[in-house]
Amino acid sequence: MPDRIGGLPLNPVITTLAARLAVDLPRGRRALVGVDGVDGSGKTTFSAALAPALAAAAGRPVLLVHLDGFLNPSAVRHRRGRRSPEGFWLDTYDHAAFHEFILAPLGPGGDGGYRAASYDPAADAVRPAEQRQAPEDAVVMVEGMFLHRDGLHGRWNFSVFLDVPFTETARRMALRDGTHPDPEHPTMRRYVQGQRLYLQAADPRSRADVVVTDTGTDTGAARILRDRSRSFPPGAAPLSNAGSPTQGDR
Repeated sequence: MPDRIGGLPLNPVITTLAARLAVDLPRGRRALVGVDGVDGSGKTTFSAALAPALAAAAGRPVLLVHLDGFLNPSAVRHRRGRRSPEGFWLDTYDHAAFHEFILAPLGPGGDGGYRAASYDPAADAVRPAEQRQAPEDAVVMVEGMFLHRDGLHGRWNFSVFLDVPFTETARRMALRDGTHPDPEHPTMRRYVQGQRLYLQAADPRSRADVVVTDTGTDTGAARILRDRSRSFPPGAAPLSNAGSPTQGDR
């Protein structure tokens, strides 16, 4: 198992998860892994580190799919109002297209012919990507929001939830998108309250196999808050249970 990917040191959480998944995921067929978290929790960074680490540990291809490739057009996303939390939670993604182009072909019994996106952001329109063929033994890693909602959480062979306080995710979003750094600011209501609706409806902290906080992959800051997996690969240390953020931070 390498300790560096692309010249960057790997966080021990990434290394341990990759080693464990290399053993625990089913072989001889495709496997689905979900990386969930609220906006700004670090899903893209975390999955970008975990995917190559897992490929190296398992000796099998890992396909990284971004759920943001399956956004609804803005007319659908904003049909309940541009500031609606319910609209953010319920209307952001085209789940029918995600099922048709990812879950059905890459899940059990699928033929492996998938499309990595259904949405063209430049045109703000549904425009499916070119079809590709996934290897029969590929691990398909999906990163995105709301992956433990009803109808999705049972599709993963393994899932991770990145549990980061809204005070921190809002700070990161401000740096990334120029939004307000205070999660309670009125301009953040659509996003933060929409995420809270998801947390209340789906309880991803209890549905995920592993819950991780503070997901920096080159600082050593990531910690495991909770792990319900039942097996460990040879030589992999059990993941620590470090406690969760205070309720006031959620």
